[in-house]
Amino acid sequence: MPELMEIITKRRSIRKYEDKKVPPKILNEVLEAVRWAPSWANTQCWDIVVVTDPEQRARLQETLPPKGNPARTAIVQAPVLLAVCAQLTTSGYYKELVTTKFGDWFMFDLGLATQNLCLAACNQGLGTVIVGLFDHDKAGAILKVPENHEVVVLIPLGYPAKQSSPPKRKELDEFVRVNTF
Repeated sequence: MPELMEIITKRRSIRKYEDKKVPPKILNEVLEAVRWAPSWANTQCWDIVVVTDPEQRARLQETLPPKGNPARTAIVQAPVLLAVCAQLTTSGYYKELVTTKFGDWFMFDLGLATQNLCLAACNQGLGTVIVGLFDHDKAGAILKVPENHEVVVLIPLGYPAKQSSPPKRKELDEFVRVNTF
């Protein structure tokens, strides 16, 4: 089994996929990683819609701008599309009141869950790309997302058609501060 840092440094945003199905057992292992993501007061404020129907993926593709988003093709090319949704007004709340400076904490919790998902997918030899540029309201309507929930990201999932080299990363001394900023 690969080391954690190996998976972290190996993961890439994949926008081209092989025409190969993801076995249910492997998909469930990826989704299991979401289950174990940390969340505010263990609220687990996420819901995942697994979209395998090609027509449904095509409808969701139409929620992306027609030009300028390289993930547009990935929405329909990948055999699985995961819609990561948030339950609103649960994370970051205590007795129905927002308790943090930043309000509803769901974005942080879904970021953790999404990272777990993407790393678990990479560990299984799968590729993902996190798509945030789309019409969230239209996607929610297509997926029949209930009130008090939001579609936050769409994640195509499948076997990468190619693997890219890592992008340039900042050195630690460019962003790590000790004791004060």
